[in-house]
Amino acid sequence: MPDGLAPYAVAERNSRGRVHAEPAPSWRNEFQRDRDRIIHSSAFRRLEYKTQVFVNHEGDMFRTRLTHSLEVAQIARSVARALQLNEDLTEAIALAHDLGHTPFGHAGQHALNACMREFGGFEHNLHSLRVVDLLEQRYPGFSGLNLLFETREGILKHCNRDNAMRLGELGRRFLERRQPSLEAQLANVADEIAYNHHDIDDGLRASLIPLSKLREVDLFRDVERTVRERWPDLDAKRTRYTVIREMLNRFVLDLIETSRARLAAAQPADIEGIRAAPAPFVDFSAPMREQHLALKRVLRLELYEHAQVHDMAQRSQRIVTALFTAFMQKPTLWPGQLAPLLADPQQRAQQIADYVAGMTDRYAMAEHDRIRRAGNKG
Repeated sequence: MPDGLAPYAVAERNSRGRVHAEPAPSWRNEFQRDRDRIIHSSAFRRLEYKTQVFVNHEGDMFRTRLTHSLEVAQIARSVARALQLNEDLTEAIALAHDLGHTPFGHAGQHALNACMREFGGFEHNLHSLRVVDLLEQRYPGFSGLNLLFETREGILKHCNRDNAMRLGELGRRFLERRQPSLEAQLANVADEIAYNHHDIDDGLRASLIPLSKLREVDLFRDVERTVRERWPDLDAKRTRYTVIREMLNRFVLDLIETSRARLAAAQPADIEGIRAAPAPFVDFSAPMREQHLALKRVLRLELYEHAQVHDMAQRSQRIVTALFTAFMQKPTLWPGQLAPLLADPQQRAQQIADYVAGMTDRYAMAEHDRIRRAGNKG
């Protein structure tokens, strides 16, 4: 192809465009414009102070949502280049995929979903789309970032039937069980690769994951043995980094080779051939998928369910629940610089969910302290 992309990759020639028409950008393509808008958004900046696994203030060496998103983008872009996919679109999706995440990571999401249960629930993936479609207020002609259809499609990884029906064209693939673009598929798998490996790194650094448990996974044990044989005098810190890096590299190489073989076998003529396929093309081989799942099991049992992480999650959930409840029950606690709370309970709940979800960890803690002091005075 003239642009160097595979015929089934997303390109400007086959993009479904933007909701609001805009003049073409100068000296950059439309997908680069999306990436740049995401990077300059308020929601993207706030990712720096949002939890990945460890609450932000517990250590400045642990990953945050921002560093996680950057690592996902790096992996995804490298694989996109190897598969002749649209690197700029892949990067934009990767950078935007967590924009709607709450403070305190998954603990915050679970708490906010419970608070919103009678109002339709809360799901960070859908909220990421809400951020880029509505909540970012930066441009004179429209709300949101007015991103391309394909970028928005990639952000929306999951969607239930009711939400899909409300989303029109964007939700149709969930109703018809069609696939998203290869770039969206790739960003999703790169997310899995990134969080597995950096959570292992952070868990080892925090002394929460025993090496003995990781050595029960064949891939980890094999890579560690290879590293120790090649560099027998390497110190523990650099050994850890080298093992994790080499293991990540094996996943990436497997992903490229497996995805390339599947595409070669199916020979889709264009992006419609990608969307009509019964399953995603971008994935690991079956043996590597099993190793991926084995690492996830270790992380769940040894890190995510660790007493220290669990206690931190419980505290985080109490903060989110207290914030939502206080704002719903006492409008006087709503910060004065924000718009007045809406009278309709459904609209008010959504307004509060938008506000709480947008908080950083430290801002949520500060707001919690503020309303607690206000309650004590009352």
